Amino acid sequence: MPSQLWFFMSIAFSFIAWGIVTSRYIWPELRLRQQAEALRPLLILHSFRFIGLAFLVPGVVSPDLPSAFAHSAAYGDVIAAILALLALISLPSAAGVVVAWIFGLWGSVDLLNAFYQANHAGLMPGQLGATYFIPTFVVPLLLITHGLAFRILLQHQNMSAVQESRHLATR
Repeated sequence: MPSQLWFFMSIAFSFIAWGIVTSRYIWPELRLRQQAEALRPLLILHSFRFIGLAFLVPGVVSPDLPSAFAHSAAYGDVIAAILALLALISLPSAAGVVVAWIFGLWGSVDLLNAFYQANHAGLMPGQLGATYFIPTFVVPLLLITHGLAFRILLQHQNMSAVQESRHLATR
């Protein structure tokens, strides 16, 4: 049981660290941009979610990694990466915003489902092998940036508000 505790503590510390980075450096920059321009760096980050395919690579993960977890996490991540790229390509059009919403919903549910699948399958941290860094380092960042994407999508900033913010920031 102590290994499970260390695993969850790693995830908790990662949420704290990424929360600080986001509040100090990422959000202050993104909040000054128009919707499409604010979403672009987040979508680019999520386009790297193909890394979840590592859950399917023998030798990278333990042979006894529950396949229900591995397949769900890997394919869910690939779909999220494809949706992020589609949204990125189609922004700033209305279709791009719709795809960004679909990506946001799919991607966040996929990450939460991976936690559920891991718990339901009784996943032990050692079964993750070299992919240990994904849930302990990458997933907290991805969840936080999903929150930012939803915030950006829900905000209705017009151009004058953005210009005013930039003008005040340069004073």
